[in-house]
Amino acid sequence: MEGQNLAIEFVWAENRFDGLETLAAEVVARRPSVIISNTLAAIRAKSSTTAIPIVFTTGSDPIRDGLVTSLNRPGGNVTGVVFITGTVGGKRLELLRQLVPKAGTIAMLVNPGTGESDAERAEVQAAAQTVGQQIRIVEIRNTAEIETAVAAAVAAGAGALLVGTGTFWFNNRVPIVESAARHAIPAMYTLREYVEAGGLMSYGASISDAFHQAGLYTGRILKGEKPGDLPVIQSTKFELMINLKTAKTLGLQFHPQLLATADEVIE
Repeated sequence: MEGQNLAIEFVWAENRFDGLETLAAEVVARRPSVIISNTLAAIRAKSSTTAIPIVFTTGSDPIRDGLVTSLNRPGGNVTGVVFITGTVGGKRLELLRQLVPKAGTIAMLVNPGTGESDAERAEVQAAAQTVGQQIRIVEIRNTAEIETAVAAAVAAGAGALLVGTGTFWFNNRVPIVESAARHAIPAMYTLREYVEAGGLMSYGASISDAFHQAGLYTGRILKGEKPGDLPVIQSTKFELMINLKTAKTLGLQFHPQLLATADEVIE
């Protein structure tokens, strides 16, 4: 019970990835019972301790990222939950094309430098080639570049945006949604939180469900189970979210069949 036999401390890097290593070392030095974190923080924490249990939530591949060696038998002091994002990039492209079939060029916004971003980029390009869709890759490395990059993509003739996966985009979901609105361009996102912020539509795993599962694992570890004995959970719940208010502003109409398959519609 929090406040009785449990204390939860929230520690942030203020979106500065270069400060994560120092922050992780400081957290480990305080010797908490469990560390819960996202992908990048979990990688830093793992390099700082082999004793303190770590529970991660990630939209990336934890084996490729070096967090675990096996999903079924993670071993060591790390386990967690994977909410799949990048590997459904082709599906997001398909849904976006259904909405804007006349978009000759679709701009894909990516934040390069992570394995998940690279994998999603390759998948989307392969899917686009299969259906003859022109894709324009736009790399954005910091928040200040978002507005300029979206404006440039629109000026170059992009008829829609496909926003990539990753922590950078999630942390900047409000600026990217606002930029797409200013330029009146349809955009597809990875998670429902973008649509709740005013984005047009999203398709991906439920991040809230992933964090709930991570909380359950944390409770089990606090009761004595070892993280290495807890298989990495892979999210199986996917959501299609649609914002009809945004669609109306853009002058778009969703096909009834697409609306019928949506998990939630915001009006």
